[in-house]
Amino acid sequence: MSKKTLKLKVWYKYAVAICIGVVLFVALTHLDVIWSAVKTFIGFFKPVIFGCIIAYIVNPLASLYTRKLPGGPEKIKMRGRVGIILAYVTIIVVIVASLAVLIPQLVSSVTMFADNLDEYIASLTALLKSFGLSASMFGLHHLTELSDDVMGTVSGYISKNLDDIMTVTAGIGLGAVTWMIALLLSMYILAEKSMLKSGPKNLLQATLEKEQYVETVKFLSRSNNILNRYIVFNLVDAFIIGMLNMLFLTVMGFPYAGLVAFVAGLTNLIPTFGPFVGGAIGAFILLLVEPWYAAAFLAFTVAIQIFDGYILKPKLFGKTLGVSGMWILVGIVVGGNMFGVVGILIGIPVVAILDDIYHEYLLPLLEKKKWERSQ
Repeated sequence: MSKKTLKLKVWYKYAVAICIGVVLFVALTHLDVIWSAVKTFIGFFKPVIFGCIIAYIVNPLASLYTRKLPGGPEKIKMRGRVGIILAYVTIIVVIVASLAVLIPQLVSSVTMFADNLDEYIASLTALLKSFGLSASMFGLHHLTELSDDVMGTVSGYISKNLDDIMTVTAGIGLGAVTWMIALLLSMYILAEKSMLKSGPKNLLQATLEKEQYVETVKFLSRSNNILNRYIVFNLVDAFIIGMLNMLFLTVMGFPYAGLVAFVAGLTNLIPTFGPFVGGAIGAFILLLVEPWYAAAFLAFTVAIQIFDGYILKPKLFGKTLGVSGMWILVGIVVGGNMFGVVGILIGIPVVAILDDIYHEYLLPLLEKKKWERSQ
């Protein structure tokens, strides 16, 4: 019996529907097993995936250098290689310079915090007593016990958890090696990006009609623009917010300027909730020193977030991410539940791309079908 004849049988479509239903039922009832298997499989390609991510982030800067370098079309390949080298050198110099400024500040802040922990706890306890509250209500007595014998507590923890510490250390070392391999792979990916892009391009041209191919390329170009602008400008935004926090804390003469500004800039990368988490952490650190420091910092955090939300981000992002706040929140929550911190970070551009698909493709298609039915 031929395949065409088989499809004409009445029972065929019901059998296919039942098989699809069984597969979906098994998949939905074993999502944890399937997801674990997928993560294990993806783990084999972790350096390659990280390499692609690094290459994607570095590519806009490399392309900018390539366009600005002198030389005609005949030297485009050489300009591309030089642009890639300059992009990586620029990023490495920026990272090293930032760490050279930041690390001494962080070390000084953490050292000062540890040295003065007893005084901070005492002042916080006194503040609570003035409001009729006890330190035990907030668990501060545990901090007092910890500060009495910090070295003894640390030594005891290390001796009891040596195996776990060695495992974590080995994991950190393995992660560093993975990122080094990914960095090297990203250089090769950028160097051969023209050849790598030709494969998918030829496949699309071979499988799609001309009009479909043009629309697909336009969609991919818009999606690439959304992701590029989101990644690059989000990093720039976090850097600016961190520097503004550093400037404010330094001018006001508050302690731990480096530590608090670093936390504020880092948490600003997390959409919606991140800046307020960073503000709360910074305020708590300053509260241990002087309550009015915390109040002033919280007021500054609110002001800087208003500036960031209504002036800085619109200037950086423009109308690229013209998505309503409700859908952004949905993207953050769903992305966070599915992929953790990474899901939170990519939730907004994914929602923006889905919104673009809806307005540019799905909605016009539905309107076209509605018009055809009305004829």
